[in-house]
Amino acid sequence: MTRTVFCEHEQRETEGLDYVPYPGELGQRIFNRIGKPAWTAWLAHQTMLINENRLSPRNPEHRAFLEGELVKYLFSGDTAKPAGFVPEA
Repeated sequence: MTRTVFCEHEQRETEGLDYVPYPGELGQRIFNRIGKPAWTAWLAHQTMLINENRLSPRNPEHRAFLEGELVKYLFSGDTAKPAGFVPEA
């Protein structure tokens, strides 16, 4: 039986994540309040941020930037596309 949560990102009941996807308190918050579709959308957005901004997950400054964007994307919907980003047609 799948677990359901009220997803704060999508503002609806949806299938919950199978495991805590991120370490610490933030990971638990995501697990309790974000659904699978929103998490999948974040992963795609994160990939775009890494590629467009040439970020390295090994760089602590880049990781801090990505974590900030993660919180904005999932909980406030307050993220912007990278400068010069043009979506595929």
